[in-house]
Amino acid sequence: MQFLRRAYERFADLVRELSKFGTIGAIAFVIDTGGFNLLQYGLHWGTLTSKVIATVVATTFAYFGNRHWTYRHREQSGLAREYFLFFLLNGVALLIGLLCIGFARYTLELTDPLSINIANLIGIGLGTLFRFWSYKKWVFLSATEDVPKELPNEPTRTR
Repeated sequence: MQFLRRAYERFADLVRELSKFGTIGAIAFVIDTGGFNLLQYGLHWGTLTSKVIATVVATTFAYFGNRHWTYRHREQSGLAREYFLFFLLNGVALLIGLLCIGFARYTLELTDPLSINIANLIGIGLGTLFRFWSYKKWVFLSATEDVPKELPNEPTRTR
């Protein structure tokens, strides 16, 4: 019975964490795609430049949202370390997005807003999968579990 309870608790924790990650991600998504479209089609900046700037702004928001809400229960291994790793891993996710957009625009020669935005969405989706896995693995580390003072099924010693 204890096994089932632990499995349920772990699943419930994962669902809560995933819900928070998804909420922060949805807001960052709006910042990223909105910024990308504003910079590219509103201000007529370059496609890849627009993507980089929009992603950096969205990533900064996502870091603080994830650090202080999604993963606040996890160990804090130092702001500088976390921030560096967070941006490094987001750089990999950005590269995934840039490859998708660049492939559509420069290889397939699709320049219309719909095609570019579909490529952007594919890149964001693939990048999100990478980020969720990598944040848990390297950035927001699991809290160390307390070691029980006594082992179960072992008699306590009295003096």
